[in-house]
Amino acid sequence: MADSTPPTHSSAQPPPDRPVYVIGGGPGGLSAAYALRARGIRAVVLEKSDRVGASWRRHYDRLHLHTTRRLSALPGLPMPRRFGRWVSRDDVVRYLEKYAEHHRLEIVTGVEVSRVERAPDGTGWLLHATGGRELTGAAVVVATGYNHTPRLPDWPGRSAFTGEFLHAGEYRNGKPYAGRDVLVVGVGNTGAEIAVDLVEHGASRVRLAVRTAPHIVRRSTAGWAAQYSGILVRRLPVGLVDRLSRAQAKVALPDLSAHGLPRPDTGLYSRVKQGAIPVQDVGLIDAVRKGRVEIVAAVDGFEDGGKVLLADGTRVSPDAVIAATGYVRALEGLVGHLDVLDTGGRPVVHGARSPRTAPGLYFTGFTNPISGNLREMAIDAVRIAKAIARDGSGRVSRLPG
Repeated sequence: MADSTPPTHSSAQPPPDRPVYVIGGGPGGLSAAYALRARGIRAVVLEKSDRVGASWRRHYDRLHLHTTRRLSALPGLPMPRRFGRWVSRDDVVRYLEKYAEHHRLEIVTGVEVSRVERAPDGTGWLLHATGGRELTGAAVVVATGYNHTPRLPDWPGRSAFTGEFLHAGEYRNGKPYAGRDVLVVGVGNTGAEIAVDLVEHGASRVRLAVRTAPHIVRRSTAGWAAQYSGILVRRLPVGLVDRLSRAQAKVALPDLSAHGLPRPDTGLYSRVKQGAIPVQDVGLIDAVRKGRVEIVAAVDGFEDGGKVLLADGTRVSPDAVIAATGYVRALEGLVGHLDVLDTGGRPVVHGARSPRTAPGLYFTGFTNPISGNLREMAIDAVRIAKAIARDGSGRVSRLPG
């Protein structure tokens, strides 16, 4: 793994060929770099932290992939069987480290790219990076991650809350919360799993604030992983998948309406198309049924004296609030000026397609498909490398031999 300063090119006299710069040393960036290298193209990964897989290292301790080991491997290197079917966070990190080493990827750490713009000569891209560096590449792959910057709603009065407050990105495990009253805000996969983790570590009371009832699916049923179904239905009509999933839920899942979690009134796949991924059950259903996790209304604001105001008008006074309110992609400063983002700040295209306004600029890892994020990034990597080899064959640096 390289740790030297990346090459700096003069914009006045660009070299005849240039590397492809990959921004981000997570699974999306590493797999893209390997796929390019496999085609003989020089790819330089720029990672702002001091190690690959930085975002994975920050996740909570109990995290395991909700996708199977076999279908979560990146191109060119299977995940070891000893990792088990549902790979732990630590093993994902080990795998990413091994992946970079095994494929001898060219990775430069401690370099953060702040802005990408067209090179002055009209070909390739100019990257502005840490320390005043200006790097010129034939193409750029942006892989800065789906979970980039914590998102916190602008709740009234939050600054006056006297209890402990943190975003889920800062949560590691439930040990510090043993014997304490904790409110978890948000019922995505992260919020659901943190709530269960708090119960298992002995929190005296765990409440889960829910604004919209989620779709819940079993991670695996009789050995059949939910991911398999996600792959099979991706190209089916949305309405058909909604009906199938509704019928399956009535058979496979208990009705939690009496506990505050009614069955959703919109279809599962319709929600997915809007960006809401189903919650995979890793203990939430049992915890809710047994009253160990209490479902409460969404948070509307905070009040003096450590009180939290809920949407139904009730007030609670937890010792700690953990906001599992998601992340934003934070791409505006990097590429927002290039007209490549939609109104939600997401890339208008991803994978092997470049935006119409920015040929040679690619994005990977900014979707959250039910077929598995790692699986889709692996597929995207190969397609991106193929597109760059085809469209930039006369400008990209080639590896020796």
